[in-house]
Amino acid sequence: MDQACMTAPIPARRKSRFWLYAPFVLLALIAAGWSGFWFYVQGRVTETLDNALAREAQAGRSWTCADRSVGGYPFRIEVRCASLTLTSTRWGDLVSVQTGPSVAVGQIYTPGLAIVQVTGPLQASLPEGRKLNLGWKQFEASAALTLSGFERLSLVMAEPNGVLTAPGKADETWRAAQFELHARRNPTRPATDQATDIAVSTKGSVLPGLDALIGNAEPGDLDLQATVTQSVAFRRGFNPDALETWRAAGGLIELTKLATTKGTARIEASGRILLDPAHRVSGQVNAAVAGIERIGGIQVGGLMAGLGGLLGGRQPQAGATPGLVSIPPLVLRDGRLYIGPLRVPGINAVQPLY
Repeated sequence: MDQACMTAPIPARRKSRFWLYAPFVLLALIAAGWSGFWFYVQGRVTETLDNALAREAQAGRSWTCADRSVGGYPFRIEVRCASLTLTSTRWGDLVSVQTGPSVAVGQIYTPGLAIVQVTGPLQASLPEGRKLNLGWKQFEASAALTLSGFERLSLVMAEPNGVLTAPGKADETWRAAQFELHARRNPTRPATDQATDIAVSTKGSVLPGLDALIGNAEPGDLDLQATVTQSVAFRRGFNPDALETWRAAGGLIELTKLATTKGTARIEASGRILLDPAHRVSGQVNAAVAGIERIGGIQVGGLMAGLGGLLGGRQPQAGATPGLVSIPPLVLRDGRLYIGPLRVPGINAVQPLY
């Protein structure tokens, strides 16, 4: 055998390039898998929305999301509407509500949480020819849902302002620097109570009707905390059927705290509110006040001095801020408002809600 052939060098083994390209291949596979998963979720969201709208239509509520689109790839799901409209016949007369552009956003890795932003104004046509125009600088809401249903809801409005008009009546207006509403299922009450905690606060609120009632036109702040029992009645909306179900089940609004300040005027209150058999708001509120001389034309100091200890007018309410003086209970009964045994003049009969 040729000696040269026996001593020829062995060619070096060619190195594999697998590990050079593997990260890119893996990244491409992950991207493809994630894209498939995102489009699957997008399809499920679209299907869920269509089913929900169909159920709402069967319940007498028709929602229209103009130019609806579902996007947000790769990490979010965004549902956008050029405008959002609701029409309902659940109040007897036709009710119509319309807003400007709206968007609901959810992170794909937290499917139970959604954030909603709405552009105003909100324009509503209500029963008896009433119309509501509600505007704001910013509107944002968030909702958390679990497999068992509603968990919590938050709503924040910056600089809201509203005008309610009714045929033959003066316009009712309201504005504030900020409005917040928070709701959550109460985790400590028995399940049979079906209790939901509500917290409402406003800053710089101006409500002329209240201003006239207490004789104070300065902007006010409000802090309200309450618990609504039998709240499952409102799972399908806020309408006469839901209200009647709630009333028949013995639903109550347990007003834990109401604190409001308007300039030098202060009010703190607690109580219970319900609906009577005639479907009117009824109940009793125990209040303590400071810096308020009259309520609905009744002189607070003179009233308490006259009734004295009989109605507890000079005793501070339990837990009230020092400096506040309790007044006789505010009572809504048979469609009328009373302070103790005296009916408040100038307040028309409370009409049935439905």
